[in-house]
Amino acid sequence: MTTKLSSRLLTLAVVLSVASLALSGVSLFKDGKSEGDDKDFNAKVEKGIDAYIAKKQAEQAGPAAPTGPVDVSIAGSPMKGDKNAPVTLVEFSDFECPFCGRFYEGALAQIISEYIDKGKVRMVFRHFPLGFHANARPAALASECARDQDGDEMFFKFHDKVYSNQPSLSVENLKKWAVELGLNASKFNNCLETKKFDSVIEKDYQEGQSYGVSGTPAFFINGRMISGAQPFAAFKTVIDEELSKVK
Repeated sequence: MTTKLSSRLLTLAVVLSVASLALSGVSLFKDGKSEGDDKDFNAKVEKGIDAYIAKKQAEQAGPAAPTGPVDVSIAGSPMKGDKNAPVTLVEFSDFECPFCGRFYEGALAQIISEYIDKGKVRMVFRHFPLGFHANARPAALASECARDQDGDEMFFKFHDKVYSNQPSLSVENLKKWAVELGLNASKFNNCLETKKFDSVIEKDYQEGQSYGVSGTPAFFINGRMISGAQPFAAFKTVIDEELSKVK
């Protein structure tokens, strides 16, 4: 997307530059303007082009990362752990993202054993499938179809199944894994093929962007953002700080 935008902007800049030169040429011959006048005119045109490009690049970049705690909604999203835990960790993730897979294989296990299993943290999963990952959105839909049959516990079983087999992610395997987990194949396949939960996925994605998410994985610990597949120590620091506030 960024490459295409840059190409379009470059084309626009060239067209406007040529137009400015043409106009200045016409002005020179018809109005008898000096070379200095032409340079001044061209400088103004170039300044306008630069301002236009900067504006479009800023629009493409999306909202800036938050500098303070964000009120992240968790309503209706799958949750792991004690619902009354004092710390909430929200993950915006993409099932095909290798960095999300790295988080699953690394820090997540320690977060579960040291905080979630002890009732200190509840983990909430929200979807952020990136457009250049062909299997990310189908996998997100499939995880919601699994949840539709057997709740949050099944969602996270399916979640684990996908990340444990991420290199072989495909629609065919999503259906195969559903059967292996004991789900009703006919109901699951119909849910997946009709994109039953597409609006849920899109809502997560749009809200993620509004919170400042631009890539995956992205986390909010009691509203405090952590970007990327950070080591366990990075999560521990923030979680412990938040736990220290609990009386």
